[in-house]
Formats: sequence, structure tokens, C-alpha cells
Amino acid sequence: MEKINLAEKFAKITAPWKPHIAGELNGQYVKLGKFRGEFVWHHHEHEDELFLVARGQIRIDFRDRSITLNQGEFVIVPHGVEHRPVADREAWVLLFEPASTLNTGNVENELTLHDLNRI
Repeated sequence: MEKINLAEKFAKITAPWKPHIAGELNGQYVKLGKFRGEFVWHHHEHEDELFLVARGQIRIDFRDRSITLNQGEFVIVPHGVEHRPVADREAWVLLFEPASTLNTGNVENELTLHDLNRI
């Protein structure tokens, strides 16, 4: 058991849309990622996904609306719901989701990560 300093961990992340594993519990990963620009529209067949903004602001687009999250706010996107994260400026985001969750969900493209680094 060791404490995690989020600022130190986020400082090690250099590229947007490449989450890193910061912790693991009960089959779930705590992932840290930097968001900048638009991600791909996608959904997750079986996994819910929690987005918590540690720094900055993001928007989660849904087909019928958008939710803006500021620092200290989070949203849980239920499985099966198509969404697209967007950050106009760099944002630091903590993701909490099952270890089986693929970052691009049902979409395979150049942003898809099958093996995540641990920080």
C-alpha cells in the first residue's frame, strides 16, 4: 500500500489519449490520462466508465446532448451509450473502469490501446 500523488503521475504522461494504469482494485483499473482535442465516437458493450476531471475541463458528447465537466466533477457513462470525450485545452482525467475496458470501445483505430503502461 502506497499513496499516489496525482500531480506526479500526470507529469509522467506526455501524450493525449494514452491512458496509464495508476492502480487496480477488484478487477477495476484506475487510469490517468491527458485529454486534448476530440476523441473518437464509441461505446462499451459491457463496461460502465467513470470520468473524473482532476484538472481543466472536458465535454462528453452524446448523440442527443453534451455534459461539461469541470475540475472536481465526474460522470458515469453506462455501458452501451455512445459517447465522445472532447477537451478544448489539455485536461487531466481519472478514469475508473473494469480492467477489460478498451479505450476506444467498439472502435478499432490508431488510438486503440491494447496494452497500457503503468505509472
